Amino acid sequence: MSNDVPSGLPFMKMHGLGNDFVVIDLRSGGEPPAEGLVARIADRNRGVGFDQLATIQLDDQADVRLRFWNSDGSPSSACGNATRCIARHVMDETGRDRLSLRTDHGVLRAEDVGDGLTRVNMGRPVLDWRQIPLAQEVDIDHLPIAGDPAATGMGNPHMTFFVEDAAAINLNAFGPEHEHHPLYPERTNVEIVQVISESEILLRIWERGTGPTLASGSCSCAAAVAAARRGLTDRRVKVNVPGGVLHIDWCEDGVWMEGPTAHVFSGVLTPEWVSA
Repeated sequence: MSNDVPSGLPFMKMHGLGNDFVVIDLRSGGEPPAEGLVARIADRNRGVGFDQLATIQLDDQADVRLRFWNSDGSPSSACGNATRCIARHVMDETGRDRLSLRTDHGVLRAEDVGDGLTRVNMGRPVLDWRQIPLAQEVDIDHLPIAGDPAATGMGNPHMTFFVEDAAAINLNAFGPEHEHHPLYPERTNVEIVQVISESEILLRIWERGTGPTLASGSCSCAAAVAAARRGLTDRRVKVNVPGGVLHIDWCEDGVWMEGPTAHVFSGVLTPEWVSA
């Protein structure tokens, strides 16, 4: 939406397990905010604050079109928890229990599964090193990096480590060091996984362009896929993140993610602040 809109910039604040978003509905018109404005809105002291920002637009291939940005203003092709939050909002708005949502990763399906839970098919994982993308051909299940991480694509790149004690990792140092690893030309999300059983994992998250978050849908999917490929878990797992629990099911048609959502409040950014 342009910076000189007299009425300001309406938005919604949502979260999935504490992974929080600013959502701007552009279905009635307007353009997505510029990256500089995205970063200003992300400021938790001078703006609104969020892990990711998402916009909703009309689409001729799906019920809605979603775009995502990280808190540093950089674009992202996927954001699983924001997709679930927006799917729940549109389902509540329309009374439907199934939707299609187009993202840069493809057209995703969402379903209301009852009890306030929403699940989204995040698509098939990307397991080709070129498409993740990585800088060179390597064994994606055992990257040539200390700690023996795995690489996965979920519409965005991921590096997953398996450790005995996830709490022992200094994420504020470990995360940025690996986010900018030269093997990942577009940077990467970083997951620290502690396997509890064949059906349950504990996950700590460093999101590319954002930092540590309480939850992440795409990171949970990538961690579950990497664990299953390593033979450490089944393809359906309970994922314990700092903000709560997600259920991930890697099926033939894609990786399904299920969990709760919340629409916290709606507001309007003043035109004076937007145009400053």
